[in-house]
Amino acid sequence: MKISTIKDLLEADVLCGEELLNSHVYSACGSDMMSDVLAFVKDQAVLLTGLVNPQVVRTAEMMDIRCIVFVRGKIPDETILSLAKENDIVVLATSERMFPACGKLYANGLIGTKTVKQS
Repeated sequence: MKISTIKDLLEADVLCGEELLNSHVYSACGSDMMSDVLAFVKDQAVLLTGLVNPQVVRTAEMMDIRCIVFVRGKIPDETILSLAKENDIVVLATSERMFPACGKLYANGLIGTKTVKQS
């Protein structure tokens, strides 16, 4: 799915990376726990989160996440946006809550990542 489609579906504002809106992502993850993102997210994904701190961008960079969507009307500060710009990560912000935002993306064809059953 194109990031521009995500922007439209979630009625999101582009906070940085507008020139990258035609990039594609292939899966999505919704989490405020970066340890879960590190454990389960695959390459070229979009991350939906309400956690607003630089660790979100650092995690995204490590996991080849192309787009971060801040949900619940959260707006990151300039430090976070600057870090995202340095790493060519699109940052969007939406007033949607996380569950409906994830549901809209899923209903329009964006899958979640497969997880391995833990014993």
